[in-house]
Amino acid sequence: MSSIDQTTQMLILVLICAFVILLVLCVVYFVLKRKDKKVEERNNPKTKVETNKEKTTNANLGMRKSIFDFMDFDKIEDNMVIQHNGKRYVMAIECAGINYDLMAGIEKTGVEEGFVQFLNTLRFPIQIYVQTRTVNLEKSIDAYKKRLTQIESDLFAKTQQYQEMVDSDNFSRQELNKAFYEVTKTRNLYEYGKDIIDDTEKMSLNKSILNKKYYVIIAYSPTESGTGEFAKEELQSMAFSELYTRAQSIIRTLSACSVNGKILNSVELAELLYVAYNRDESETFDLKKALNANVDSLYSTAPDVMEKRMKEIDKEIQNKAMNKVTERVEKFRSKYRAKVEEKENSIEQLANEMADLILNENREYLGDEVVDGILSENAKEGGNDENEEEQKTTTRTRSSRKTTQRTNE
Repeated sequence: MSSIDQTTQMLILVLICAFVILLVLCVVYFVLKRKDKKVEERNNPKTKVETNKEKTTNANLGMRKSIFDFMDFDKIEDNMVIQHNGKRYVMAIECAGINYDLMAGIEKTGVEEGFVQFLNTLRFPIQIYVQTRTVNLEKSIDAYKKRLTQIESDLFAKTQQYQEMVDSDNFSRQELNKAFYEVTKTRNLYEYGKDIIDDTEKMSLNKSILNKKYYVIIAYSPTESGTGEFAKEELQSMAFSELYTRAQSIIRTLSACSVNGKILNSVELAELLYVAYNRDESETFDLKKALNANVDSLYSTAPDVMEKRMKEIDKEIQNKAMNKVTERVEKFRSKYRAKVEEKENSIEQLANEMADLILNENREYLGDEVVDGILSENAKEGGNDENEEEQKTTTRTRSSRKTTQRTNE
């Protein structure tokens, strides 16, 4: 028995080892198969296109993002650009450029020394931003045209006055020469202004006329003030005071380089970002025109389409409900009005019927002869067939009452 037990145990161990080896081989086979499949997918362009299509379709099936998700700022307030839900505040300083090449040697060294001093006094990070804009001469042309129309009206008035002086023969030669000189001077001014407008309009057609604007960007994060907990308004006021102090120090140090600077207000910051986001459209459609045309409501302040549709549906339901209520009220009123009119038209008939009923009810007190006489007179005066039938019924009821009394007696 011991030898049999040993052989069985050996066989069981051999089977277990074979099973483990087979399992390992299966796992290795599946791993190699999967790697070969991935290599084929990478080398096959069709599978790449299909996977990209699946990704795009899955992205399109998701929720559409708002336009604010693509912008790197939340809002513009208190001459600051607020980013990342109040975690970063930015202020911009516009600097007037200088022509360094036209300066003398001493002036150049003074600018260089001032710029070195500016760099040495920096205790916080800054960013120098240069924005290139196409020169828009539309405002200048409009101003020239307004001035030219005024000069044209003056020229017409002076010419007419000079012609009247010549026709009247009441003025001396010296006065006429003086008036002619004024007319000639105004005409020359008008022609000169007209030439300037023509040249400016031709210049505005040239899109290669560019203007560079220079900005110093400074940022502030509430984490710089410590780990204390502050309200949102307190953080914003702290950020404004800190950024304003830094901006003033930069403006003072830049003045040593003969560079003048100013802090941009909220409107100028909006224009700066508008040009940055709409570089091509800003050449012909500036920020003022865009705001007057309510362009921002098309993509930033407009509500969701489905919300607007839901509101319109609610309004339509409310209007239809009110119309149905008015229809039902009018219908009920018309029915009630018809009943009232019907009752008004039959007042006499109803009154006669009620009078006959009262007489019949008070027959014991008035007597049968009196009641019958009144009813007969009414019938003769204009009673209808119904009154006669009622009289017959009353006489029948009277006779029946008499018979019942006799039987009771």
